[in-house]
Order: sequence, then C-alpha cells, then structure tokens
Amino acid sequence: MSGLVGDLFPPGLALASGAVGTGLLNAAAGNGASTGGVVRAPRLRLLVGDLVVQGVKDAFVAANNHYAADRFTITIALGVDPVATAAFWSAQNFFLVDLQAGFAPATAPLGAMAWVSLIQGAVDSVQIDVLRQTVQLQGRDLTAVFIESRIQQSFANQTASDIATTLAGNHNLQAVVTPTTTPVGRYYNSEHDRITLDQFSRATTEWNLLVWLAEREGFDVFVQGTTLYFQPPNPASVPALTLSANPESGNANALDIVMERALTLAGDISVTVKSWNSRQGAAFTQTVTASGVSALGSQGARPQSYVFVRPNLTPDEALRYATAKLQELTLHERVVIVRLPGELTLTPRDMIAISGTGTAFDQLYFIDTIEREIRFDGGFTERIRAKNTSPGREVTPPGNLVIGTTTP
Repeated sequence: MSGLVGDLFPPGLALASGAVGTGLLNAAAGNGASTGGVVRAPRLRLLVGDLVVQGVKDAFVAANNHYAADRFTITIALGVDPVATAAFWSAQNFFLVDLQAGFAPATAPLGAMAWVSLIQGAVDSVQIDVLRQTVQLQGRDLTAVFIESRIQQSFANQTASDIATTLAGNHNLQAVVTPTTTPVGRYYNSEHDRITLDQFSRATTEWNLLVWLAEREGFDVFVQGTTLYFQPPNPASVPALTLSANPESGNANALDIVMERALTLAGDISVTVKSWNSRQGAAFTQTVTASGVSALGSQGARPQSYVFVRPNLTPDEALRYATAKLQELTLHERVVIVRLPGELTLTPRDMIAISGTGTAFDQLYFIDTIEREIRFDGGFTERIRAKNTSPGREVTPPGNLVIGTTTP
C-alpha cells in the first residue's frame, strides 16, 4: 500500500487555465470515465533516509508564506513494512523524512512515476496507536533547524548575505542568497551586537536573526527542500492558476470558493512609526496613509490607525518600515479560501486569480497558505488561502517629518 486509490475529476473540474492547470492535466492519468471526467491515481511515497516506507495511509502538508516552518502529519499502517515496525518507530530519537507525491501514469508501470517532494523535514513527534496498529508522524520542514538553534556569536563584520550563507552551511544546507553590502554592525548603530551578545543571547535563535536581517534588507527568507533562500521578493507578473467561479453554468474549476472582506481594512488606514535615534539625539515620527476605495471615512467610519515604536531608525528607515507595514495590513482586506483537486506545482510564493464571480473579488491574490491532504479513503484535495487589497487604493507618503527632542 504505497499509494492511494484514484480520485475522479467530474466534468468542469479539470484545471485547464494557467500553468498549474496545464501541468496538472499533463500529470493526471488520461483514462476517461463514464462521467466524461478524468480519473487520476495519486500516490504517496515516504523516505526515511534511504528507506522507502510502505503502508502510508494519508498525509497532510501545510505550506505558508509568513516566515514560519511548513508542517506535516503522516499516518502509516503497521504490519505492511517489514522494517518500519512499531519497534522501529519507538526506537528513533531523530530522523529526517522526505514526503513525495505523484500521479500514476495511465500506460506506464508505477516504477516510471515522477515523484515530487511535498516536504522534507524532521519529525517532532511519533504517536503509535497499538490497537489500531497505526503510526502518526508530525513535524516541520528544515526551517526547524534554525528555529531550534540559539545564537552564540556576533557577525558584526559580515553582511546579511554572509550570515545567511554561513548559517545554511552550518546545517549542511544549500543556500540561494542574493549578495548584500552593508555590514550588520551598522544596523541600528550596532544594535545587532547588543542583541546577540547581551545576557539574553540564548533567547535569540538563528531563525529570529535571519528574519530580522531579511526585514532590514527588504528580503524574503524561507526554506524549500534542503535549500535556504535569502533574496528579494519576486512577485509573479501573471497568476500561476486562474480559478473560475460560474454558479449559473456550473463550469467552475474548483470545489469551493469562499470570499471574505474585512470592512475595517477597507476604509482609510494610517500607519505611524515612532523612533528615538540615539545617534541624532532626537525623536521623530513617520506616517503613511492609504485611502479606502469606498470612502468609508465620509460615511462616518473612523480611519484605522496603527502605531509602531521602533528604536534607532533613521527617517528613511522609518518611512520604509511604515510603508511595509501599511502594505502588510491592507493585503488582508480581501481573502479568498479555495478548495480544489490537489496539484503539485503551486507554492506559497505564487499568485492566483479569481474570475467569474461577477463581483469586485475578481482579481489577483497573493497565496498565504497551501494545505494539501492525500487520503486513502478521500483522494487528493487542496485548500488555498490567498489575500490582496482592493484595486484603486491610493497610498499617501508623509507630508512632513515631525522631529522632537524627547522620546516618542
């Protein structure tokens, strides 16, 4: 039992739009069904080191786009694999797994399958159900190695890219790093040294440091497979998948499409950053505003105001921070939650498009999370949460810089 039974695409559920849809149809088995749909045969494979574990019943993988580790849960039936017995799982102290998936080809043997790695990571917990004879593995991707490692050294003479490369090498991971030029000792007037060398240094993890450096450089940082990525965000210019919702014709290519709008974020929003710069000996504030498309302010609704206090920023740094926070907040205005037949191509850094709803929700969205579930008794399904602001918002930079001589 190395995989799962086939699942059926009813008519109209073939994801034919966008690169993902084309790849999915190419990967799916081409057997026609009496209903006129396409029968797919999803399969799972679990590698523990070099061991291919038999008996995988189901798996759940959650990938995200917000500086956190991806997670997985895997259920395995005991008694199928002669090596991976209850005694085998109970004796393990640490092991890495590689969960892979694929679609069984229609005319070729299973040995010819093209496996796609869904997640590689360390197992955090092992649960053995003695009566039901199952094992459940829960864990995270290799982001966990940075989360579990404490910082014990200073990198004042290195750049952010040097540090990212060094930390990846310390864990035998590959690194895709865009070079930076600023020594980290210059950030916040050497605040990084204070963070890593003071009495609380053991509370600062390598992942905290990588995220902090990424925010300073305006970068994205994440782990995919066995590679650490530290680079500028690379938003896609076109959606990787277009999901059509046409309730009247029944030609939707998703199982569910739910749309949400946060009206508190639809109106006017202001973000203020206050900072005391010890080098300049002055306090200042920077405020960035975004006007709501629906002009809720004129209807009596109060603008939403957010204030952040950050030490030792320059005016330009405070402006960039305020602008980034404003964009982060407004992206949560419109949210779509989509459930569709599972595929193996989308990543949390892709974009999707919604069309055919006949509403203002027909637009592009940034993927926030992707949850894939493959079950022996339920086939292969996927849940996507994506977000974006409404088109037409206008962002207003600060018209003046307020400087004082006391702390904000």
